[in-house]
Amino acid sequence: MNYLNTFRIPYIGLKLGQHIFEFEINKLFFNEYEYSIVKDGDLKAIVTIEKQETLMLVNFDIEGFVKLSCDLCLNNFPSKCHIEEKLIVKFTDNEEVNEQSEEILVLTKKDYEFDIASLIYEYINLAIPFNNRCEDPGNTAACDREMIKKLETLSSDQNNDEKSKTDPRWEALNKIKKQ
Repeated sequence: MNYLNTFRIPYIGLKLGQHIFEFEINKLFFNEYEYSIVKDGDLKAIVTIEKQETLMLVNFDIEGFVKLSCDLCLNNFPSKCHIEEKLIVKFTDNEEVNEQSEEILVLTKKDYEFDIASLIYEYINLAIPFNNRCEDPGNTAACDREMIKKLETLSSDQNNDEKSKTDPRWEALNKIKKQ
């Protein structure tokens, strides 16, 4: 059985009103997506559906930790994640669906369930920061201290080399600049 099948919500049998679904998101979930930025995590998604006559209001509340690779020391570290998203699901008789957007999902009357796995996957990946670093680089248990020390020595050696390579004709201008 495909693991992502557990993330399908059959809405045909739901009565009007509010319904709450809970999903556990872990390594098995991220393994289903081959090129995922996130490879592991421990998250809980609470999906609240308010079913009405012609539409459904879906609220996603995803909270937990994802394991990211640090951009500084390349070690894996847990990053706290809290995501709140809203989605409107409309029903239509028309087979041609042309009014979908990021906040609106349109389903035909023939559909009986909708898959939220791809939505949860997108929400998690969009919540990942552009620069992945822990809160206190070099001082947490997840940090690779040897790698950080090596980077510091390499960067200080490079700065010293750049200073020694400065053209002596610029020294007079540097003196003016410092005044």
